[in-house]
Amino acid sequence: MKIILYLSVALIAIAFLILVISLTKTLKAVKGTLESVSETLVGLEGQLKGVTSETTELLHKTNALAEDIQKKAEKVETVVDGIQGVGHAVQGVGNTVSDLNTSLQKVTRSVSSAVVNNEDKIVQIVQWGTALKELKDKWSDKKKAKDKKKGSQSEVVIHTQQLEGGRG
Repeated sequence: MKIILYLSVALIAIAFLILVISLTKTLKAVKGTLESVSETLVGLEGQLKGVTSETTELLHKTNALAEDIQKKAEKVETVVDGIQGVGHAVQGVGNTVSDLNTSLQKVTRSVSSAVVNNEDKIVQIVQWGTALKELKDKWSDKKKAKDKKKGSQSEVVIHTQQLEGGRG
């Protein structure tokens, strides 16, 4: 029975040895996994720092952009207010032009009716004007002919005097 006891102790020792070897392998595998996780976490920490700095920079740019948009919106609002004022002024000018157009139409109608009423008188005036122009043209033509005749007589006298002066 001592042998059984020794064999049992040996069997327990072998089982314990197998257990220790298995635990060692498992712990080594866990150690490798933990080292890999640690490296991943270190890399992730670096990436998070980069993302955090980029996020902070993006937040600053977003704030600056929002401020710029606010300023431009205020300027656009001022421009829109100005355009509305110009629109009202243009509308006033449009009304004035419309009133002027109406007045011109009335004057045109009045002149047209006066022309129709005085058509005979206008025809007479045109005929008198034409007759006066013809008289003026005839008078101008006669005056030119007279001046031309005087000019040629003057040339003959001058030429004659030169010839006589050359002989003597």
